[in-house]
Amino acid sequence: MTDNPIASPARHFRGRSEHSLDGKGRLNIPTRFREILREHYDERLMVTPWHQCLRVYPVAQWEELERNLLANRQSQPHMGKMIRYMLGGVVECPLDRQGRILLSPKLREEGGLAGREVVITGVMTYFEILDKQTWEANNKPTAADFADFEVSLLKSGLL
Repeated sequence: MTDNPIASPARHFRGRSEHSLDGKGRLNIPTRFREILREHYDERLMVTPWHQCLRVYPVAQWEELERNLLANRQSQPHMGKMIRYMLGGVVECPLDRQGRILLSPKLREEGGLAGREVVITGVMTYFEILDKQTWEANNKPTAADFADFEVSLLKSGLL
């Protein structure tokens, strides 16, 4: 990819929404994310398991990540296990005509998707799919978290 996606906010996946997997493991991708894919990428997604979730990348973003991982593996040999896990577990999941992707039972298991209810959250250049209960237990901010967030933002000069 020639231009930096972080410098291109129109390409960012933003927002969070709740969805349900159907009986076959299909998941509707939010319309705003599908629009970004259609306008800036294509409708092929690379899905890889990651710490209690699935990370979903447009193919171009995934290929850039692969290049960076492989380029850095010589200088950081401890990354080998992570690289094998991510690259070995990735699955291409194209959007179907209804804007859904099919998540195999193995992907759902490795991503910690125990139930049918999931949360999809944008993280700029990719998005994550988390089990709703996991999201609520581990990621939903508390009042104390916001106090920490504010301190961090103040130290960074962002507030």
